[in-house]
Amino acid sequence: MKTIKKISLLSILFMIMVACNTKDKEDHSKHNKSAATTFYTCSMDPQVKEDKPGKCPICQMELTPIKQDDTETNEISLSKQQIQLGNITTQTISETQNSLEQNYTGVLTINQEKIKTISVRAMGRIEKLYFKTVGDYVAKNQAVYQLYSEDIAIAKQDYYTAYKQLQMPGDFGKNAQNMLNAAKQKLLFFGLTNAQIESLKASKQVSPYIVFYSTTSGTISEISTTEGSYAMEGSSIIKLANLNSLWLETQVNVNYAKNLKIGQKAQITFNDFPDKIINAQVSFINPEINPDTRLLLIRLEIPNPNLQLKPGMQAMVKLTQSNLKGLYIPVDAVIREENASYIWVEKRPGVFENLMVETGIETNGMIEIKSEIDSTKKVVITGAYGINSEYVFRKGSNPMEGMKM
Repeated sequence: MKTIKKISLLSILFMIMVACNTKDKEDHSKHNKSAATTFYTCSMDPQVKEDKPGKCPICQMELTPIKQDDTETNEISLSKQQIQLGNITTQTISETQNSLEQNYTGVLTINQEKIKTISVRAMGRIEKLYFKTVGDYVAKNQAVYQLYSEDIAIAKQDYYTAYKQLQMPGDFGKNAQNMLNAAKQKLLFFGLTNAQIESLKASKQVSPYIVFYSTTSGTISEISTTEGSYAMEGSSIIKLANLNSLWLETQVNVNYAKNLKIGQKAQITFNDFPDKIINAQVSFINPEINPDTRLLLIRLEIPNPNLQLKPGMQAMVKLTQSNLKGLYIPVDAVIREENASYIWVEKRPGVFENLMVETGIETNGMIEIKSEIDSTKKVVITGAYGINSEYVFRKGSNPMEGMKM
């Protein structure tokens, strides 16, 4: 009988222990570890944090309750007073049209398409250069250099011999005409003029020296040889630049260059000539981006009929792009870090979250947002940096650390 009582008593104790354990588990399951916690801070002195309501020990203002939810790493709750003091305003944004006007500094350079090269037509020695200074102006048909060439001397002799044989009777005279024509074509190929070739008929002695003349006018931009040096056929003597047309080269941020195109109109002004304004067009856009500066070279062709403009002169380029469609918000509404940019949007009244965005061009104090944004969400237009500072203060970290790409 005593044994039965002991067993019954042990059974009752076991059931009580099981019930207690079950109750404890139920109580723990109801406990929300991620529930929001509330602390009290001052709008004027945010460094003040208290766990109960009261007055700020610094300015004696009433402390504001702040709910902090540890589960939301990219959200922050602000009181009405904080929103008002921080001048935080929001608005929905939609696609609009905008005009982009950008000013760049450029440099005038020689138009490489207008450069003519005077080269050696036959192998020989440069006996004399009539121009020895870069920048000298060479007129058409003006003497440029004198060449000593045995190849040209032989061709001259063939022409002179054929001319003398024309007076011979029979087949000698007929064959001489063909020889004369062939010799003349060879001399023309070497660069001699018709007048120089005709003068050979009256000469009694064939000279290995010949003077070459310029076939065009221009300013010397390069001299490639010196007197007394030997030159191979085709080697350069001088280069002549036509300064009636110049290039204006400038470098543009790649974000702006995406909308540029060949023929884009631009307005050019000069510091040295304040009253001079030239309308030009973009003639070239470099397909390669400078890896060091992340800039893109563009080129414009500038007319210079009176030669007033000089290579090396600086100019201001005003590029205008109209009817650019996109989402634009104030520049100050975007928080820009080293590797990313983000904005603050109102998730619900008094609660703000940050969103990573891709930015585009900037114009008139506005910046383009290229990322898709929910049209129903309100974007923080003013006070974004204030929200960001408060976030960093509360969380103790940068908002970008909790964001997903």
